[in-house]
Parts: sequence; C-alpha cells; structure tokens
Amino acid sequence: MDYETIVGLEVHAQLLTNTKLFCACSTEFGVGDNENTCPICTAMPGALPVLNKRVVDFAILTGLALNCKIRSHNVFARKNYFYPDLPKGYQISQFEDPICVGGKLSFLNEGKEETIGITRIHMEEDAGKSTHHGTFSLINLNRSSVPLLEIVSEPDFRSPKQAAEYMRYLRSVLLYLGVCDGNMEEGNLRCDANVSVRKKGETKFGTRVEIKNINSFRFVEKAIEYEAGRQIDLIESGQKVSQETRLYDPDKNRTISMRSKEEAHDYRYFPDPDLLPISVDNQWVEKIKNMLPELPLEKLKRFMKEYNLPQYDSEILTDKKEMALYFEEVAKNSKNPKAASNWIMGDLLRILNEQKKDITQAPITARQLADLILNIDSAKISGKIAKTLFDELATGKHAGLSIDEIISKNNLAQVTDTKAIEVVIDKIMTANSGQVEQYRAGKEKVFGFFVGQVMKEMKGQGNPQIVNDLLKKKLKGGE
Repeated sequence: MDYETIVGLEVHAQLLTNTKLFCACSTEFGVGDNENTCPICTAMPGALPVLNKRVVDFAILTGLALNCKIRSHNVFARKNYFYPDLPKGYQISQFEDPICVGGKLSFLNEGKEETIGITRIHMEEDAGKSTHHGTFSLINLNRSSVPLLEIVSEPDFRSPKQAAEYMRYLRSVLLYLGVCDGNMEEGNLRCDANVSVRKKGETKFGTRVEIKNINSFRFVEKAIEYEAGRQIDLIESGQKVSQETRLYDPDKNRTISMRSKEEAHDYRYFPDPDLLPISVDNQWVEKIKNMLPELPLEKLKRFMKEYNLPQYDSEILTDKKEMALYFEEVAKNSKNPKAASNWIMGDLLRILNEQKKDITQAPITARQLADLILNIDSAKISGKIAKTLFDELATGKHAGLSIDEIISKNNLAQVTDTKAIEVVIDKIMTANSGQVEQYRAGKEKVFGFFVGQVMKEMKGQGNPQIVNDLLKKKLKGGE
C-alpha cells in the first residue's frame, strides 16, 4: 500500500545583531575560542541576563513577514536539560507564550504557489559548541547566548522537495528582511525536520522522528527522503517506529539514532524569574510594520506583471534583494526590461559564476549595463561589439570610464554612413567575383559569406541592417 510522508520543520535562524541576546558580548564569527564571553553567557554565579531589544524588533519583523499574530504578552522560559556546552544547565527560550503565532508562508514549488502554516516563532539563545578529541572534549562558549529565532511550521509538507523549497524561500525572506545572513555553512541557518509516515487515506499521524541540525537545502531533501523510506521499511516488516532524535550523515546518506525523544514535560519549562514578561503594544508593531520591505514572492509577481518577464526569469532575479535592485536599476535606466533581464540572466551570471562573486561584487555596474543597452538600442554599437565590451569591462579594462567614453576613445561606434559601407562592399565584391556570379546564378547561400567579409573588413562596426540592404541591392546588380 502507498504511504504518505508528513513533515514539519523547525528552522533556527541566527539573528544579525552585533551583540548577544542577554549580554553585550560580540556575535562575531571566527574569533578565538571563548573570546566572546563574559560572566553572563558563561553562567557565573550572580550574573543576570539583560534583554537585547534589537532581537525583539527582529522577531516582530519576521512575524509580520510570515503573517503571524504578534502577541502583546510573551514570556521567556527556562528549558532545563544538561549538556556540557550549556553552562547554566538550562536554555532561555519561550514555551507557552511565544512572541508570534498562527502565520503562513507562500512560496513556489515547481512553478506552483503553495502555502505552509506557521505554528509559532519564538526567541531563544544558542548553546555553546563541543568538539570531541578521542578521550577528551573541548567547550567553546562563543555561541552561548547568541540570539536565535525558531520558526516552527505546521506538519503541512508532503514531500522532501516541498520542504527544501520552503527552506530556500524562507532563507530568501530572512535575507530580504536583513535579520539573518542565511549562512548555512557557519550554522547561522539550520533546521530540524520532524518526519512521520502513514498509509494514504489515514488521518492519524504516524510516530514522529526528529532529524536534528540539517545544514543544507540538498540535505533537507535527502534526509527526509531517507528517513521516510526507513520508516516505511520498518512498518512493512512488522516493526514499530520509535519516537527518537536522529542525525543525518550526508556521506553515507542515512540517519543515525542519537537519543530517545524527550517530551515537552521532560524539559520542565517554567518562566524565567530573572526576565520580565515582554509587553508589545500596537505602536511598537506599527513602527516595525513600516520597516517591512517588498518580499520575494510579491516582487516576483510584480516583475512578471510590470516588466512582462517570464516566471523563471523573475524567480532568479528576485531570489536575492541585491539582484532585484540591480535589475530594476538597469531596467529603469535602459528603458528595456527584457534586454536587462537577458543580459543579467546570461552574460552577467556567467561572469559572476566564473569569478566566484555575488551581485554585490559585480565588475559591471548597473549604470554601465544600462548604458550598454541604450547604445545597442540606438544602433550606436552592434550587439557583437557590446558583448566584447561587456567581457572587457568584466576583466577590469576601461576602469573609471563611462560606456560613451569607451566607445568614443576606442572608435567602436557603428558605421551608418552608406557611402562608406558601399566602398567596402565594392571592394569585397571585386575581390570575390566568382562568388558574385554564384549568387546571381541562384546560389543565395553565399550571401552569408559576403556579410561576413564586409563585417570583417569593417571590424564589426558596420550597421548590420544597412550592410544587408546594400549587399542585396548590389549583388542583384543595383547601383
């Protein structure tokens, strides 16, 4: 019998604050072990936490972007468990009173818009990091108390690919908001996947298994796919699926048992007595609402409607806010959105890929690309010359010069003078009289030969339309 996969995701996003959630220590990545620490984040006796208000701002902003209700009363709670890299013996999180509840996120999956429910968003601190070295382990508390948002979805996913696409789009939203850098390699965005299976037609959920700390979109898809298959095999062989926490091993493409899954009551949650409840009034919410940018899916739909772009182009152009801004600047100044899209999707992305750069490091400015398109559309330069010029700009040649200055300085403008073009055509025809006779005898394929010879003689600067028109006229015997 066929089975259905049920998935819910818990995404942890490290917030782009300069300091930690409950102390003034830096959140900078890559410093020396235990360098970003103080008595508060190392849990020295008597040290009390002080809330970073910027974290609350970011939580409200994210909640609004994900269509959540922002709770006027929310509370920090202690989540009690014991692990060497958790110096307090508990994690400060939120439990019964999170800051955001009941949202939704719409995104594109294989070209179709889908919507996933958001159960809650809450603030919490990160733990430290343990590294294991055979007979001993080392603890680095630089990450201890770094601010996180946990974004918990409803169990609405029905395929591994759908879950991966949701993660991709959620990352894009967080980048647009400027609340997280989305760096999965550094652990700044990671997710836990809750996976269960059931026979198609059933309504009761199967036993849930949690896969912890998945740190790439591809691994999200592969881990869920493997785990669903593992659970189906257990059921088909007459065994039961155990509720547990597992880890994904990407090298072996399998999940590995980590520990039996604790229920919520095992954490003995209770309100943190050192932190007051947070009161979020309407004025605070309205202030943050004014900071909401146009989000990727909204921008994608606008690009399709306003610029008449295909959905695929719009998806690529709106994936990152900086790419969307670059495109709109080119489109606005060139007055040719389709050409702007074509150049960015083709030549510019090729150059960025070759140079291993992102759009913020583009060697060609939006203004330069717009001017290049304007010069093509006005027939001042040919498409061929434009491509050569584009590649030269990408290598740093012509630095500091405008497109018009480069064209003028290097004599790149198209020749539109019919008399000058006729002189070249006459020269080519005289030198290739045999091919002229072939053309006049009906072998019209040699026309391309003449076009090539004329353009070669003119170093690609002859206006193609004028060259074609004059060639046809002269080859037919006209003056």
